[in-house]
Amino acid sequence: MDKLDAPALRSRIETFAKAQGIGRWDLGAASSNDSSVQVDRGEAKQMKAAQRSSITVRVWNGDGLVGITSTSDLSDSGLQKALAGAHDASAFGNPDDCPAFSPLATAPLQVLEQPLHEPRGILELLTSLKDAERQLLDRHPALTTVPYNGLAERSSERIYLNSDGACRAQQLTTASVYLYARAEQAGRKPRSAGAVRLAYGAADLDLAGCITEAADRTIAHLDYAPIATGHYTCVFSPEAFLDLIGAFSSLFNARAVLDGVSLSSRSSLGQSLAVPFLSIAVNGLHPGNIGASSFDGEGTPTRRLSLVEGGVLQNFLHSEATARAFGVAPTGHAGLGAKVSVGPDWFEIGATPGAAGAALGLDRHAASGQGGAGLVLIDSLSALHAGVKASQGSFSLPFDGWLLQGGAARSIEAATVAGDIRTLLNAIVGFEGEAKVTPDGLCPHVWVEGLSITGEA
Repeated sequence: MDKLDAPALRSRIETFAKAQGIGRWDLGAASSNDSSVQVDRGEAKQMKAAQRSSITVRVWNGDGLVGITSTSDLSDSGLQKALAGAHDASAFGNPDDCPAFSPLATAPLQVLEQPLHEPRGILELLTSLKDAERQLLDRHPALTTVPYNGLAERSSERIYLNSDGACRAQQLTTASVYLYARAEQAGRKPRSAGAVRLAYGAADLDLAGCITEAADRTIAHLDYAPIATGHYTCVFSPEAFLDLIGAFSSLFNARAVLDGVSLSSRSSLGQSLAVPFLSIAVNGLHPGNIGASSFDGEGTPTRRLSLVEGGVLQNFLHSEATARAFGVAPTGHAGLGAKVSVGPDWFEIGATPGAAGAALGLDRHAASGQGGAGLVLIDSLSALHAGVKASQGSFSLPFDGWLLQGGAARSIEAATVAGDIRTLLNAIVGFEGEAKVTPDGLCPHVWVEGLSITGEA
């Protein structure tokens, strides 16, 4: 991948903008080299390599209105056309929603420990994935295929520049592997489960751990049975709970609040949202966040932000525009656009330090899985886009998991879990185990009582 030279790109843009009479502009640029492979029963199923470059340019006209355009042509003529197009589009900018430069776009950035790796090459990726598939299928006779799998590596660079002097650049290499196995037995329904691993380079991927997790989870679902419809105390795996919180992240999104599509409002800050021992933060700088960005789409430095502390809603995620509307500083969670998007980067979920209740909750409810209706362990959630109504707070989601009853665990044949996110956050009874690092965040197992489970009819 040809390295994007931020100072040189800035010089070119300044020259072209001056020639066109443009005094105020900013841009976000990205370039990447991607290689990925998929296999099927020991043969290559798909091998892809791609080089991508793109620039998003914003221009402010004399009336303060913003126009935006995107291009993949990084030549001089391409940049000149992008600037001209954005300037022309600014005549149609929305006067009621005009973004500005982030006041933190030139603030110091935290240095991230992100080692850069040379690519291994697509043929070496293919060899590694074939071997991983073979090892996974050898773990159990019922494991017949690995229908969803992939091994990929990427080299990328991001840049943010503006006419007020901001000049941000970050290079990054990442790699990922996912293995999703399928088990089949005569007279039984097929069962599936999987695992994923991330690293800064393909050589650092924990392939052995990914194989073992995918095999163990799939095999654990072979002995399944229906579950009776009812209300259960449930234990969410870290991955499942992070997925649920992510699906309702509009609770913490200032853009969604201003647009009236969030369960929260301006007055929600300082109000109780959950049990008094729950803490939720976003921390894109956490060492476990492979692929962390040191700045957002507007050049604002990434930082840790507490969203919920002691069950109380403390902060919203902000762009420059939403921060200006709330009279606070941008938080480093913005995209780049005429109407800037806002979103979380990496969650940290657990008990509020020093808060009473979380451990007691576990002690009090630990015995509930040993008899009666039993305890439901929710391993993974499905259909999050279809089963979540974020603006209403409701969810109804199929899940894979186990029923723990009488000291034994048995996979659940098919079931959905339903409820309201606000009710769920106030029905948490505790946490179990060490917090686990996942691709989406840091979280322990989370116990919640009284959730509605609907079994297969």
